[in-house]
Amino acid sequence: MVKLNKIYTRTGDDGSTGLADGERRAKCDPRVEAYGDVDETNSAIGLARLSTAALPELDAMLARIQNDLFDLGADLATPESDKPLGYEPLRVVASQPTRLEQEIDALNARLTPLRSFVLPGGAPAAAALHLARAICRRAERRMVALAEDEIIGAPAMQYINRLSDFLFVAARIANEDGAADILWSPGQNR
Repeated sequence: MVKLNKIYTRTGDDGSTGLADGERRAKCDPRVEAYGDVDETNSAIGLARLSTAALPELDAMLARIQNDLFDLGADLATPESDKPLGYEPLRVVASQPTRLEQEIDALNARLTPLRSFVLPGGAPAAAALHLARAICRRAERRMVALAEDEIIGAPAMQYINRLSDFLFVAARIANEDGAADILWSPGQNR
């Protein structure tokens, strides 16, 4: 259970932070960078949700995703280890990326196939979701880099990969089910 009585502790004044298992790492450590980018993705989704009230089904999906992203952050903040922790670490499980796949399929069924790449923009919610997608891709790159040196569970990697796909489809839904998408015109300004 999380209990936050004091917001500042001064323990990070030396440029380090504590992982969930108590280990101290530099704030620029690849693991800290990875869960920091997951947190930034979550914040961007929160901002996008300010414009999704007119799309209650999509907003409910985004609310679930925000909670899942805290699960992912907890997963990343607890490195795999043989040392006993005294608690069961929270890990992303296979049902979470599977649910994203199901939601992607349901939303995508409403959309016409694309004839070109989509430029980020359109409705405010769509633009915000495209920004969240780009931040999510950065989080994924950080996780892939981290996985070169440390263990990250397959469901966590699958989740972050599916999430960027979900955010792309969600942006199209927010753009009047794709009708207001702004399509790329290759070489248009040569």
